Amino acid sequence: MSFYPRRKRAAPAIVIISLIDVLIVLLVFLLVSTTYRNQPSVKLTLPEVADAPKAGATDSKPPLVVTIAASEPAYYIGNRAVTEDKLGQELQASAAGNPDLQVVLSADKAAPWEKVARALQMTRRAGVKNIRAFTKGGATR
Repeated sequence: MSFYPRRKRAAPAIVIISLIDVLIVLLVFLLVSTTYRNQPSVKLTLPEVADAPKAGATDSKPPLVVTIAASEPAYYIGNRAVTEDKLGQELQASAAGNPDLQVVLSADKAAPWEKVARALQMTRRAGVKNIRAFTKGGATR
């Protein structure tokens, strides 16, 4: 016995347009309120030197920065990790394209001296005349 006639229930209407609008507003809010930091790819502890050059001294062309880290990967050109062989090839290619190339070695305080010496040897083999090192300025004694 059926006392009530069966009615077809209509599916509840969800207004998807309103949900999309809310999501777009949230996305825009997150994009605007997010802070972007430029973090270095390798954290270095530079050695202290009493007669370190002052920061902010600018040259006409930016130098090629070779970073030597304490852990693997050990060598970086700019922010790119490279192998030892690739470092030598890129130094030779850069020196061939620019005879006045300046190379700055930035080695971690805990980096093995062997890796620093190899990077220095590769820059000399590439024919680079101007080689410098980043250091942390210490107190003059």
